[in-house]
Amino acid sequence: MKFMKLGSKPDSFQTDGDHIRYVATELATDIVVNVGDVKFYCHKFPLLSKSARLQKLVATSNDENGDELHIQDIPGGPGAFEICAKFCYGMTVTLNAYNVVAARCAAEYLEMYETVEKGNLIYKIDVFLNSSIFRSWKDSITVLQSTKSLLPWSEELKVVSRSLDSIASKASIDTSMVEWSYTYNRKKLPSENGNSPQWNGVRKQQTVPKDWWVEDLCELRIDLYKRVITTIKTKGRVSGDVIGEALNAYTMRRLPGFSKGMIPNNDIVKYRSLVETIVWLLPAEKGTVSCSFLLRLLRAAILLDCGETERNELMRRISQQLPEATVTDLLIRAPAGEATIYDVDIVHNLVASFMTHISQTDPVKKEFLESTRSPKFGPDASNVLVAKLIDGYLAEIARDPNLPVSKFVNLAEIVSSVSRPSHDGLYRGIDMYLKEHPGINKSERKRICRLMDCKKLSAEACMHAVQNERLPLRVVVQVLFFEQARATTSSGSSTPDLPGSVRALLPGGSHGSSRSTTTNTEEDWDSVPTAEDIKALKGELTTLRLSGETNRNGMAKTDIERVAASRMKGLAMSKIFLKLKSSKERNGEISSSDTSESPEETKSTPSVSRKHSLS
Repeated sequence: MKFMKLGSKPDSFQTDGDHIRYVATELATDIVVNVGDVKFYCHKFPLLSKSARLQKLVATSNDENGDELHIQDIPGGPGAFEICAKFCYGMTVTLNAYNVVAARCAAEYLEMYETVEKGNLIYKIDVFLNSSIFRSWKDSITVLQSTKSLLPWSEELKVVSRSLDSIASKASIDTSMVEWSYTYNRKKLPSENGNSPQWNGVRKQQTVPKDWWVEDLCELRIDLYKRVITTIKTKGRVSGDVIGEALNAYTMRRLPGFSKGMIPNNDIVKYRSLVETIVWLLPAEKGTVSCSFLLRLLRAAILLDCGETERNELMRRISQQLPEATVTDLLIRAPAGEATIYDVDIVHNLVASFMTHISQTDPVKKEFLESTRSPKFGPDASNVLVAKLIDGYLAEIARDPNLPVSKFVNLAEIVSSVSRPSHDGLYRGIDMYLKEHPGINKSERKRICRLMDCKKLSAEACMHAVQNERLPLRVVVQVLFFEQARATTSSGSSTPDLPGSVRALLPGGSHGSSRSTTTNTEEDWDSVPTAEDIKALKGELTTLRLSGETNRNGMAKTDIERVAASRMKGLAMSKIFLKLKSSKERNGEISSSDTSESPEETKSTPSVSRKHSLS
């Protein structure tokens, strides 16, 4: 820290209790200056020789009170006046970053100009500020902090503006020119870890990080911090990424519990002002702050009841960076009084805004943005990332026993148009919801399961699904069919012919002549299968796999198709298939009026009894 010593005489000021100051000399004092609740017993000549204001006060005072003056509004109070008085006496006084602003404001109040006496206090302080204080990084910050209690004097004397410019200029300087000390505890430099790189035994010059100044500014109050960051941004030499890092570090330091999503309730107004200011200071460029940081800000803004403008701005920014978010980031607690645990409506609005923004993005610009991402996600990387994010989010909120089916489905449907390679995540969410909400009716269960595309389930997910007693039977049948189709495709076979009643259950199946039968058995297909049903369907999956193995051993393709069709129609569908066929069998044959298949299918399809004999 820089300092300056003034005067050479010993300090003769003495104290008598908390409210008396006097000069211990042989010459009796002849003036009393009342500053606040402190009395200073001094001599007129030293004071009046350097202070034009004291001269005026003495000249205009009454004769009977001419030896006692009252100064109640001097900036810096008794402490600042004492510094000025010691300077007048020529006593030794030390100025530093902590007291120099108070001394400067008090000297201005006392009118200690050069016109009164050459080399007066104002001149000496200004020289010290310009030559030392404002050339020091940390002293400039300390001086700026001290100006808060000296307003409006420090503002009018341009101490504040000069401090701001000093700090902003140093923060904007090329890092190769940084030669002063600074704080950097967030991540240590290699040299600080004892791992300084060397080349041929010669130590390399330490590299100054671009955000070297961030932590020191965290000491400032939010109003001064706002002015510093604004000044830095005005100079235009600091990137938005570094500004974003500074805002992140400041919020983490000044808002307790921010990183954990917890906000103290002891000073709501103070913390609300802080969050609103941080939002106002966010760089305009997209991606300068992380989506995780923005979501934590949004959570804090909701808890602190910040203004609608700030919340809308955060929502806009988050929606543009939503592919960067994690499921944990999106788990925002619902407001007090809500039945649900998490605020699903906010996430719904964010996703809707993201999808709207994507649809309105210029194709050329969209292609450029996507080209900057990892190539493994393909041309629609952002959409796929958000869809996978929502799949994971659905699995988390599904644990909420009070989450309505409509909110779950509506959120899933927003990203239903996104063609993602796997629906395993969505399946986990659906399974979790069915597990935690066993009381939902068949219609709701069917509505939820319709969100999932069984063709996009992995082998592991299929194995789980065919054993899942929470899924409707129609979903289990679909999973079995697509698993069988996958097995036959991998073995070089074609998918076997299926009865119309089964094909009607599959996406894109025939609903023509099978309408009556499907309608009659709708409740059976939407019912939850029993353990016996599951066992029968699992046995069918094994049979289909064995048929694939047989094909590889030389069985004819047509034989495989007949065997697979026979299993699907006669043995594998458990009691549901038996119900379908018992009502249709007439002397070992199925009439065209009773079957759920189309007439053309009936002509080309063997009878049930014949298929049984084949198997």
